[in-house]
Amino acid sequence: MSVLDDIRKPVLDDIDAYGTFLKRNVTSDRPFVSGILDYIFDNRGKGIRPLMVMLSAGMHSSCGIGPRTHTACLLVDMLHTASLIHDDVIDRSDMRRGKPSANSLWGNHNAVLAGDYIIAKALDTGLRSGQFDIVTYVTHSLGLLCEGELVQSDHAERLDMTRDIYFDVIYRKTASLIAVSSGVGALSVGAQRDKVESMNLFGKYVGLAFQIKDDILDYDLDADTGKPACIDLRERKITLPLIHVLENSTESRRKELLEKLAVIDKHPENEAYLHDAVVSGGGIKAAEDVMYGLLSRAASILSHYPASPYRDSLVLLCSYVADRDK
Repeated sequence: MSVLDDIRKPVLDDIDAYGTFLKRNVTSDRPFVSGILDYIFDNRGKGIRPLMVMLSAGMHSSCGIGPRTHTACLLVDMLHTASLIHDDVIDRSDMRRGKPSANSLWGNHNAVLAGDYIIAKALDTGLRSGQFDIVTYVTHSLGLLCEGELVQSDHAERLDMTRDIYFDVIYRKTASLIAVSSGVGALSVGAQRDKVESMNLFGKYVGLAFQIKDDILDYDLDADTGKPACIDLRERKITLPLIHVLENSTESRRKELLEKLAVIDKHPENEAYLHDAVVSGGGIKAAEDVMYGLLSRAASILSHYPASPYRDSLVLLCSYVADRDK
């Protein structure tokens, strides 16, 4: 049994009920559209964000999880799924989690429209059910996500990423939706505002750590992530491991590394050089230290809650984020 199986234990029945709810609400009677949706749903990943919604809801409820929580799960799940479809188009990625991406199978035009359709159906479900507080709470992160990607793209062009900008970017593009996931779980079962805010902060720390782990795994040549290693370098993205090395380099060494990154598309051999510079320069270890610090902050928030299977699973989720290899 995997760690994720252990984390899911308190909400197994709720996961099944949510799966039925999802299929019923994000569908189409057009065979071409439904075929794309079926493929996307069958390959949508581990479901960390809706899982966090359910665990947070369970930790704050004495009478179980109901339709409001399912609606919250659907919103965060589908916004995340649509964002990945759009990411693959932007990044020209042919693979997603080791399988052909939607854009590689149906083309960029249809993939973008499928992502838009998923967002539209998710919002329609939330609004038609009258869950305006949940829709408002979740969709705030959609704008942040887009901003994060745009800011990262801008700084990738100019190669002037700093630590402060990096944390702002990863909060917006990754951590904001994870923060919303744990916060909206509490909101969906009527938790008090301070509890919703605490769970949002918990999710923020987990989300920042989650993205840092992704950025670390990008340098792992043996990681089973379903995509090639060092893709961030190839896209000239300066993430925390490289930021650490640049911050601790002489001006001439910093200039050399950035010059090699600037022309990496014309000189593929620069990829191995920069990878080795990050590893030998302590960039991986430094990023891991930051990640563990964030997860420690997240766990400290949970320490204020009484013991329960839901809390235990969220604590275990922190360990999972640190230890995962994909």
